[in-house]
Amino acid sequence: MRVVRGQGMDQRTGLDAGSERPVPGTPCWVSLMVDDLAATQEFYARLFGWEFQPGPPQLGPYTRASLDGRVVAGLGRRPEGRTLPVAWTPYLATDDVDETAGTVRHCGGTVAVGPLDAEDAGRLAVAADPSGAVFGIWQGREHRGAAVEGVAGSVLWHELETPETTGVLPFYQAVFGYDVDPAPVGDSATLLLEKRPVASVEGVGPALGEGGAPRWRTHFAVDDPDETVNRVIELGGRVQRPPREGTYGRTATVADPAGAVFTVARPRPQAGAAGTAA
Repeated sequence: MRVVRGQGMDQRTGLDAGSERPVPGTPCWVSLMVDDLAATQEFYARLFGWEFQPGPPQLGPYTRASLDGRVVAGLGRRPEGRTLPVAWTPYLATDDVDETAGTVRHCGGTVAVGPLDAEDAGRLAVAADPSGAVFGIWQGREHRGAAVEGVAGSVLWHELETPETTGVLPFYQAVFGYDVDPAPVGDSATLLLEKRPVASVEGVGPALGEGGAPRWRTHFAVDDPDETVNRVIELGGRVQRPPREGTYGRTATVADPAGAVFTVARPRPQAGAAGTAA
């Protein structure tokens, strides 16, 4: 699957080519804040072939990663004194970040950062749902989000891992207007915008482990999960779940040297967007 921003209406993201503005609630960007920015850039450059350009200075040392000149993700240095987790964080699109942040608070979530401006790029906030899972809110101006998705080295899918879905689904429905398509088996659901799947929620029960916290998990597309896992190990990362075949394709879960966990996936042809979360 190849998704390139600004070339027709993408049936998964709901992005209108004319406005290049994602439908509110669409995961439009992903960002990682770490202590050693240079080392993290080197890891992902060697793993995914990313190149980097400076991002808005209001965010501190921050860079945008790109593939073939198209932006795919952001990397930044974690601010001193902040307890932000070292984790890939999806940003959900909005037309008014201040209003959305207010709705987050009203619905039982918290806002840890912002709302604040990132130069002319846009306006953002970092929030958490009532279970504690962290996500970003992005009101794009010059920067609307990732320019390409679904190709090797870019974002493929986002999945919320939580003990059970019933406690968080009403929150996301109220804040972002999602419709929900429950899975026929198990405690999982797909989040829909205008009948298009945009993300999934997986109730994993005790599988989060003792002290484990609910979290959003980013899936990156790769051509060969097994080869990618070997590369992660060579570069100083670790494997959390070895490659395996699932209902919708082959996946593995890994962590970079800074501890940020992500999934690499090669979906089966015609699997559909929701299947990438398997």
